[in-house]
Amino acid sequence: MMKRRTLLSALAAASATAALPLRAQQPPTKIVFGYTAVTDFASVFVAAEEGYFKKRNLDVELKFIPLNSTIPAALQSDSLHIGGPTPSVFLQAVDGGLDLVLVSGGGVTSKTFTGFGLVARAGSGIRTPQDCVGKKIGVPGLGAFLHVTFRAWLKGSGVDYRKVSFVEAAFPQHADLLRGGSVDAVVTADPFMSRITESGAGYVASYYATFLPEGNQTIVHAAKREWVARNPAAARGFREAVVEAATFMQQPKNDARMRSAIGKYIKLPPEVLAKAQISPPGAIVSEKQVGYWIDLMKDQEMLKTPLEAARLIAK
Repeated sequence: MMKRRTLLSALAAASATAALPLRAQQPPTKIVFGYTAVTDFASVFVAAEEGYFKKRNLDVELKFIPLNSTIPAALQSDSLHIGGPTPSVFLQAVDGGLDLVLVSGGGVTSKTFTGFGLVARAGSGIRTPQDCVGKKIGVPGLGAFLHVTFRAWLKGSGVDYRKVSFVEAAFPQHADLLRGGSVDAVVTADPFMSRITESGAGYVASYYATFLPEGNQTIVHAAKREWVARNPAAARGFREAVVEAATFMQQPKNDARMRSAIGKYIKLPPEVLAKAQISPPGAIVSEKQVGYWIDLMKDQEMLKTPLEAARLIAK
């Protein structure tokens, strides 16, 4: 009887041991993540390069998207699993009927951040908000972060933004549009802003970002609610990886590695990368942050339906 019990115990232990590698060999969850050419995605770049996604058994493919405003459609068509629209693009998509939720966040606004602003064409004479009236201004996405916050700045300065003509143009086109005179100014961000000013094609008329409230998301990481419901562990793992990356970014000793990760994905030359200002990371999105954007967009009559901040954040 003792021999039989010993044999059964040995078999049970062997079965349990054999099961361990099987669990470890589970294939990683594939996630296609869409990003645009701005440093606000730094925490995702760092998470990819430092192995924080792999650590959580996630196979994350980073896919460049030229225009931020196209990311919600890519999510809806399943071309992307998670993507980084600006908060305003995200809210407009939800307002339009897409069932999207926020998994995590990218950069946040800061009073000290001068990484984006209004860049005017050389010789245009644009210096103040009032000088923008009647002018044609390029933005990297109609209804996106830079467009909406710039209009808020104009309104706060007593200017009717409806008297300004806005045209949509991807970041890489900004310098050529200014040189060719197609636009009078662009609302742009580094590294494109620095390249424009260094080339003499334009000058910074305003670092208007310094007038914005601190700590509000510039980029959010969104997914279809249905995808999150089917892949709760993957969504949670993605958020945890970005949180770990944000902690990594906040340590000065990691600055060179962080910049190297950014340069890999948005193709910045070393001399430009070394001077680029990186917005602070904000990996966790709060109801207050979402509420700020809802109120701002209501003020600009951009939303047609009532939106609840709490319902838009994946738990």
